[in-house]
Amino acid sequence: MAQIFNEESHTFSEYLLIPNLTTTECQSHNVNLKTAITRYKVGEREKALTINIPLVSAIMQSVSNHTLAIALAKEGGLSFIYGSQSAESEAEMVRMVKSYKAGIVSSDSNLPIDSTLADALKLKKISGHSTIAVTDDGTSSGKLLGLLTSRDYRLSRTNLDTPIKNLMTPIERLVTAQDGITLSEANDIIWEHKLNQLPIIDNDGKLIGLVFRKDYDSHKDHPNEILDSRKRLLVGAGINTRDYMERVPLLIEAGVDVLCIDSSDGFSEWQYQTIKWIKANYPDMLVGAGNVVDADGFNYLADAGADFIKVGIGGGSICITRETKGIGCGQATAVYNVAKARDAYCAKHGVYIPICSDGGIVHDYHMTLALAMGADFIMLGRYFARFDESPTKRMMVGGKYVKEYWGEGSNRARNWQRYDEGDTKGGMLFEEGVDSYVPYAGSLASNVQNSLAKIKATMCSVGSLTIPELQAKARLVRVSATSIVEGGAHDVILKNSQSIDL
Repeated sequence: MAQIFNEESHTFSEYLLIPNLTTTECQSHNVNLKTAITRYKVGEREKALTINIPLVSAIMQSVSNHTLAIALAKEGGLSFIYGSQSAESEAEMVRMVKSYKAGIVSSDSNLPIDSTLADALKLKKISGHSTIAVTDDGTSSGKLLGLLTSRDYRLSRTNLDTPIKNLMTPIERLVTAQDGITLSEANDIIWEHKLNQLPIIDNDGKLIGLVFRKDYDSHKDHPNEILDSRKRLLVGAGINTRDYMERVPLLIEAGVDVLCIDSSDGFSEWQYQTIKWIKANYPDMLVGAGNVVDADGFNYLADAGADFIKVGIGGGSICITRETKGIGCGQATAVYNVAKARDAYCAKHGVYIPICSDGGIVHDYHMTLALAMGADFIMLGRYFARFDESPTKRMMVGGKYVKEYWGEGSNRARNWQRYDEGDTKGGMLFEEGVDSYVPYAGSLASNVQNSLAKIKATMCSVGSLTIPELQAKARLVRVSATSIVEGGAHDVILKNSQSIDL
C-alpha cells in the first residue's frame, strides 16, 4: 500500500519572514552574500568552491551561454553552460569564458581577406562585436592581416561591396605584441599608444588573441567578480548521464570549474554511476547532481559523492513535470526538508554538502526565503532569460519587448533529451517543458544589483549579515490567501500599474 505523507507541500509565496532586532550593524553594505557551493569537511570551509553572490544560472539553451556566463561571473555569480549541444560546442563556450578574464581574449569575430563590408556588418550583427580580426584563413588562429573596426568606414558613404582589405588597418600599421606578454605589460602598451585593442601574435604572425582597453576598465567596475587562481572567470557546465565519458574530458580540457548533472529527477542509478565515474577518473573535478525533493534523494546522491545537490521538481515557470508525470513537491517544503537532511548528514559524517534551490522563484523576496529555509544558493532560469546577455534575441510581441524562453523538456530542446529513463535511443513521447516568452528586462548587472539590494535589506530586517546567520535566526510564518492580498496594494486606484513579477 502506498505511503501518504501527512504534511502538505508549500510554495515560497505561502511564507513570510518575521523581523528580528535590527542592530546598528545591520546595514546593507555590511551584508556578506558569499557562499560555498561545493562540499567540505566541517572546519574547512575555505577549501570549498565559493561564489560572491548566491545566484547561479540554469542549465538551459535559452539562458546559459558564454555571454551570460561572463556577465554573471563579473557580478559574483556562476553560470552552468547548457549541455544540450555538442560536447565540442559546449567546451568552446567554456573556453571563451575562461579566456575572457585572462585578458587575452580569443577573437570570435574573424573574416578572411576577400570579405566585403556587407560580410563584416553581418558578422557584427551576429556577434555584437565591432572589432573584426582579418586573417589569412578567416579563423581566430590564422595569420593576422589587419583589423577592421567601426572607425574604418562610414555606412552613409561606403559601398557595402567594398572589400574589407581597402578599409581595414593593415598589420603594418598596427601596434601588436608578441605571445608571452603579461596582461600588465599589454595594458601598459594600450595606455602608452592610446589604443582600444592590442593584438597578440606569435612568431609566425598568427593571431593569439586581443587585449581590450574596456576590459581594464571593466575590472575596476566589477570588484565582486569571481576568479580562479589564474585570475580567470569561474564557469560551470551541465552534463547528462549518457555521453559523460566523452563530454567531461573535453570540458575539463577547456578549463571548466564545476560540473552539474542536469535532470528533472536525480534520484536515479544513472546519476550515481555518472558521479562515480567522474570521481574515479577525475578525483579533483567538482560535480553537482539532482534534482531531488526529500531526504532519501539527498542521501543517495551525497553517498555517491555529489559536491552539491539541486532541489526542486516541477517548480520552474516552464516546467510541467508535475503535470505530465505527477511527481514533485512544493518548492518551499522541498528545500526545507532537504536542508534538514543536509544538516543531519553533516552531523553524522562531518561533511557539509551545499544545496541549490532550483525553481519556484517568482518574486525577489522568494530568493531570501529560499536561503532562509536552508538553500546555500539559488538556480534561476526565467530570471536570467530576460536579460540582454542571454542567448535569445529581443523581439516585439503585442507591443512589448520580450525574449524567448523554453524548457529543456520542451519540443524545441527535446532532441537532446536530458530526462534519463534508460532509453539510449532518445526521443521522449511527451514534453516536460513549454516554449514561451519572458518580458525583456535590460542588462543583467542592473537587475542583479537591484535584486541583491532587496535580499540584503531583508537580511538586515532579520538581523543577519551572512547567509548562515540568516538560516540560524530566520523565523517564518505561513500566510493565508487573504493576508497575501493584504500584503500588496489594495483598496486604492494605482496611478501607474506596473508588474512586480520577475
